[in-house]
Amino acid sequence: MSRSRDLILARVRRAVAGVPDVEVPRAYRGPSGTPGEIRLFEERLRDYRAVVHVVDEAGVPERVARSLAERGARRVAVPGGFPAAWTAAVRAERVADEPPPTAAALDALDGVLTTCAVAVAETGTIVMDAGPGQGRRALSLVPDYHLCVVRAGQIVAGVPDAVARLDPLRPLTWISGPSATSDIELNRVEGVHGPRTLEVLIVA
Repeated sequence: MSRSRDLILARVRRAVAGVPDVEVPRAYRGPSGTPGEIRLFEERLRDYRAVVHVVDEAGVPERVARSLAERGARRVAVPGGFPAAWTAAVRAERVADEPPPTAAALDALDGVLTTCAVAVAETGTIVMDAGPGQGRRALSLVPDYHLCVVRAGQIVAGVPDAVARLDPLRPLTWISGPSATSDIELNRVEGVHGPRTLEVLIVA
C-alpha cells in the first residue's frame, strides 16, 4: 500500500515539475458590519420549520412561561447564567447543569432553555459557544425541545459577521432550525441529530 502511494506521488511530482505556481484568487466576503434584520432572521427560521415569537424585554418572562406550558414541559434544563428574570413566571421544574446530568437524564427532560452567542439573519442560524445561559453542547443536542432566547443586538447580517464576533477556541454549535435529515428518497426525518422542535424568542 505504501509503495503504491509513493509511486503515484512520484508520478505526480514529475508531471508538475517546472510548472509555475498559480495564484488562486481568494476574494472571500468579509464582515459587513451592518446589523442583521430581525424580519429576515424570523423568515429564515420559519423556513426551517422553527417556531418564532418576537417580544419586547418586558414580555420575555410571560412568553417563556407560555411556550413551556403550551409544550406541556414539566422539567427543563436551564444552564447557569440564564437571566433569572426571564424564568420568573415558569412553573416547570428547572434542572441545573451542575453537576452535569447524564445523557440519559437529559433525554428524559421535556426541553432546554438557553440564550445564544450570536445569530445570523441571512441563514437563520443560531450560534452557541457554551457561554453564560448556553451551557455545554449536550444541552442543546439531547433534549427533544429547545427554547432559545435571542436578543436583537445579537443578530448579525451574515456568516462573516458572526465569525468576526466568535472566539474560534470555544466549542461552537451552529443551529439552523430543528434537527433534520433525509434519505436518498428525500424522506425528511426530524430529531435525528438534535431537538425535533426549535422555538426562538427574539427580544426586539
